[in-house]
Amino acid sequence: MNKKVSKIGVLTSGGDAPGMNAAIRAVVRTGIYYGLDVYGIVRGYTGMIENDIFKMESRSVANIIQRGGTILKTARCKEFFEPEGRKKAYETLKKIGIDGLVVIGGDGSFRGAQKFSTEFDIPCVGLPGTIDKDMAGTDFTIGFDTAVNTAIQAIDKIRDTADAHDRLFIIEVMGRDSGYIALHSGVGTGAENILIPEHKTDLNDIINSLLEKEKRKKLVNLLVVAEGGEYGGANEVARVIKSRMPNADIKVCILGHIQRGGAPSALDRLIASRLGYAAVDTLIKGDKVNTMIGIVNNDLHYTPLDHAVKAEHTIDPEWLKIIKILAS
Repeated sequence: MNKKVSKIGVLTSGGDAPGMNAAIRAVVRTGIYYGLDVYGIVRGYTGMIENDIFKMESRSVANIIQRGGTILKTARCKEFFEPEGRKKAYETLKKIGIDGLVVIGGDGSFRGAQKFSTEFDIPCVGLPGTIDKDMAGTDFTIGFDTAVNTAIQAIDKIRDTADAHDRLFIIEVMGRDSGYIALHSGVGTGAENILIPEHKTDLNDIINSLLEKEKRKKLVNLLVVAEGGEYGGANEVARVIKSRMPNADIKVCILGHIQRGGAPSALDRLIASRLGYAAVDTLIKGDKVNTMIGIVNNDLHYTPLDHAVKAEHTIDPEWLKIIKILAS
């Protein structure tokens, strides 16, 4: 797929993430700079199928770099995962003349892009836009840093109440299959323990530690739980602990979707801008298409789309040691 592109489409798909607008802005303005026509595809793959597509100009992306969410909207499209749906999407793009795609999203979005690119002659480039940071081939994903900072700000406020009332707070953060938000926000707020899907946690050990701290009159404790942990979230963890510590004052706080919203952090704006520029450059050169562009050791890193969605992300075991030492 080394043919020259002249019209490119950009879409956001799956869960929204702060910084997606910054990535859209970079794609549009870089494309226009190099003389390409750039089209915005609304509501992800659904917009491709339903021809919800419009030509974008430089002013189309004015004053959006600081905004959360995505001006192109997002959706999960089951129809696109069927051959008939992808064929409809292809026919739509061919009518307009779009010959290159930038897909901003997570693993589900890249699965769709990988299937689409192998069936048709439209090269795709993926940009990792997910707050979960659960993609192989990149140190950062667009939206992760903002989500962590949002969680940290909330947990810091919760600690004030925990201290005032000598309470145990169990705080649930997002992360159905990935514990990175829990890990980073927990370490960043001095949580006594962190429960993540990647590591099997013995609640008895946590309870025994809490009982020992109770004897030392350390009554203020924070547990940060990823929503996808083996115990099913903060409410179930609280139930188990309460059964062993009936006199403990336990409160549960589920942070939920506030972690997805808000103005992107400086880091997310910079990452998104850099990746958006690189996506257009990659489509123009044509030698590294059908890849996800990430950042590894501060350098651009290209991972084949099929590998990006198949490879398992791992958490360095040293983080688990750090948690244990710092929470003692």
